Amino acid sequence: MYSATKNPLSILKHTYGYDQFRGQQAEIIEHLVAGGSSFVLMPTGSGKSLCYQIPALCREGVGVIVSPLIALMQDQITALAQWGIAAGAINSGMSHSNVFQVKQKLESNQLDLLYVAPERLVMPEFLDLLDTVNIALFAIDEAHCVSQWGHDFRPDYTALSFLAERFKGIPRIALTATADRATRKDIIERLKLEKGKTFIGGFDRPNIHYSIVERNNPKKQVHDFIVNNHAGDSGIIYCISRKKVDDMADWLQKKGINALPYHAGMSAEARSANQDLFLREDNIIMVATIAFGMGIDKPDVRYVAHMNIPKSIEAYYQETGRAGRDGLPSNAFMIFGMDDAAMQRSWIENSEAAEIQKRIEHQKLNALLGLCEAAICRRQVLLEYFDDTGEPCGNCDTCDAKPETFDGTIPAQMALSAVYRTGQRFGMVYVVDVLIGKEDDRIIRFGHDQQSTFGIGKESSKPEWQNVFRQLVSRNLLRVDVNEHNGIKITDKGFAFLKKKESIHFRKITEKAKESKKKNSRRTKVALDLDEDKSLYENLKSARQKMAKTRRVPAYVIFHDKTLIELAKAKPQSLDEMLEINGIGESKLKKFGQTLLDVILAS
Repeated sequence: MYSATKNPLSILKHTYGYDQFRGQQAEIIEHLVAGGSSFVLMPTGSGKSLCYQIPALCREGVGVIVSPLIALMQDQITALAQWGIAAGAINSGMSHSNVFQVKQKLESNQLDLLYVAPERLVMPEFLDLLDTVNIALFAIDEAHCVSQWGHDFRPDYTALSFLAERFKGIPRIALTATADRATRKDIIERLKLEKGKTFIGGFDRPNIHYSIVERNNPKKQVHDFIVNNHAGDSGIIYCISRKKVDDMADWLQKKGINALPYHAGMSAEARSANQDLFLREDNIIMVATIAFGMGIDKPDVRYVAHMNIPKSIEAYYQETGRAGRDGLPSNAFMIFGMDDAAMQRSWIENSEAAEIQKRIEHQKLNALLGLCEAAICRRQVLLEYFDDTGEPCGNCDTCDAKPETFDGTIPAQMALSAVYRTGQRFGMVYVVDVLIGKEDDRIIRFGHDQQSTFGIGKESSKPEWQNVFRQLVSRNLLRVDVNEHNGIKITDKGFAFLKKKESIHFRKITEKAKESKKKNSRRTKVALDLDEDKSLYENLKSARQKMAKTRRVPAYVIFHDKTLIELAKAKPQSLDEMLEINGIGESKLKKFGQTLLDVILAS
């Protein structure tokens, strides 16, 4: 299937400049090169793209990459060119002449990779073109878009199931960083990957410090967070509306901070210009709605701040995953207010989505609120949500300083008992009404006013009980079954809790956050550990920036910061020695090696 000269490890070393694969990369690549199809779930920044790029280089023909974002295809193609990889795209944003040129390269076997949007892929004319060329594989990126259970469902993705029939024998790989169990199952079924192999690489991003604070003067909270932790760093601030984006960007600019706005209400030219500046320059903050971000490969984003809660844990995980893609210490900082939840619920109810979709979105929002209200390690809650596990991380705010809690053992027992005695088929609102003893026609009709749990929780308010239920869900003692009208069910862990009569503590949520005299988050400035080598590192960064500007590409496309750090420490004395540095392959050595070597030798 591939020759010795196209050995995956050889390509990794000579093209990409790395000595060994990470995690499950080697197994995934070997499976795909051999002609097998697969579903791959790996965290952001773990090297998913190599899992299809290297097999496409090993196998005969072109790798066809399905990507949802036309705007970012050219950035990916530009980055691949620096490695000496021939990539092209065909999309609606291109001129007829450019499309014609790419088609010519495709038909003459001059492309290693071809990027297309799902809408383009399903066009009869484009499929006829693919029938005439040799295809190495199909890669479906951001595969969660195919699932109605996912946080970013896109109907155009559902048509991709035809690939299994029309292109039999050609391996397919679907990749995502964000998919819970229901979404994973849906992706595999919709893309007909049941006979393929599933690879789940875990969800943990240990370099990210998670912090969630209650709202109290949010502009000042974010400003203090930046000043105390990330002065001079690139970052992203997410706001809930276009108006808030403009307001926050303007406010930060008046504070002397280099902030740019990005939202769908701006002209395409203005959005593109701001995104280009953010990608190419250092020390720029992008203040944006969720219109910005998917597919952003800038590796040195040191923090992502949310001024409002997103709509789901998947959205939160994906958006925070834009920080620290280079593996260096980074921050995820979010401000939380119950008014956010009310607004998100209003949007769900007023949307034109089907009722089952609304139930799914309510369930996902409840899970996110559980994360916000958690008294235990944030990372453990995140991992539990994705059916992953982990020990307390020591790298989140609840690990840094234990939050104010209360003994929730009795309320938890009451809640679980009420769920059990009402048949594990009703939603949270109904079960809470039973606990507080509400005189309700439905409760009387089902006879639940006669149960021992009716009214046993009347000493607590409805919001207090809702807080308990959300934290029980976040701790995986309860789960919400969207297939049964959001009915709450007790998990195996929940039954074990009742049987063993364990104790539990919940986070105390205040009506209004008090002004904290402490800094919002511990300082997480990246420790370069360069000592006397720091001036050389800065000189290498300066040389990289000049080369990037000459080629009109982002600096990280030339080399990542981690490569420059390694260069500053190792101080190679020849081009051959530079090949031992991670991230320096043969193509980049030929283009940029001598310039950086001159800087090192002159130091």
